[in-house]
Amino acid sequence: MLNLMYITNRPEIARIAEESGVDRIFIDMEYIGKSDRQGGMDTVQSHHTVEDIRELRKYLKNSKLMVRCNPLHSATSEYGSSKEEIDAIIESGADLVMLPYFKTVKEVETFIRFVDGKAQTLPLVETPEAVACIDEILHLDGLDEIFIGLNDLSLGYGKKFMFELLTDGTLDTLCEKFRTKRLPYGFGGIAALGKGLLPSELVIAEHYRLGSTCAILSRSFCNTNVIKELDTVSLIFDKGLKDIRAFEKDCENGRVDFIKNRKQVEYITQKIVADIEKGL
Repeated sequence: MLNLMYITNRPEIARIAEESGVDRIFIDMEYIGKSDRQGGMDTVQSHHTVEDIRELRKYLKNSKLMVRCNPLHSATSEYGSSKEEIDAIIESGADLVMLPYFKTVKEVETFIRFVDGKAQTLPLVETPEAVACIDEILHLDGLDEIFIGLNDLSLGYGKKFMFELLTDGTLDTLCEKFRTKRLPYGFGGIAALGKGLLPSELVIAEHYRLGSTCAILSRSFCNTNVIKELDTVSLIFDKGLKDIRAFEKDCENGRVDFIKNRKQVEYITQKIVADIEKGL
């Protein structure tokens, strides 16, 4: 089964997610440079804090606590250095630390040194430069997992739709490299079954075809900025997780035709890109 992750800094939502079977609660502290590089797109920009880590640590019993830090940076008058940030993240109780938007082997090497074995490391591959040096990165000691960020990586390659990376060979190539190194890996986000421009079940089947081990439950799975009633949130999580887990069993037991699924992914992706190009 995939390790499913959900982004929130709210204890009441984290508890609902944990009770429904979400494996990792995701605190997202990344904000430095994020708005500029995403060009005003409607993407999740949480700007969570170290205090949020401490607060959620009090409530979680089974789910792991994962934190995305900022890209590596020096101290300024507005914020401390990466070393200070990562130290605070770990001291506050993070189980896993994710490094976003790196471009060089040196950055990942420095990140691993800052974490220093005190939490699991999870570099986020989301730049073409990171892909270009991925073989060198995979030779580093101290990598625990790796994740592919489809949104920023697709922007970096000038794609019109992030799931084009599923159809142009980019993910196949990267996942094969990760498998060869026996390094756990995942990519992108998934919605509830039947939801999403590219329906979630098609994406989940691609996770299984590619050997992925984790995925983020996207904002569209349950947007708690819009859905305010906790009972409704709980129902969405309970049903959504049960549906996803049932479909995963179909994938595991050979009841999903991955070749046919791949063709559907290609067809729908091509149609979505064509519609975008027409301005639809």
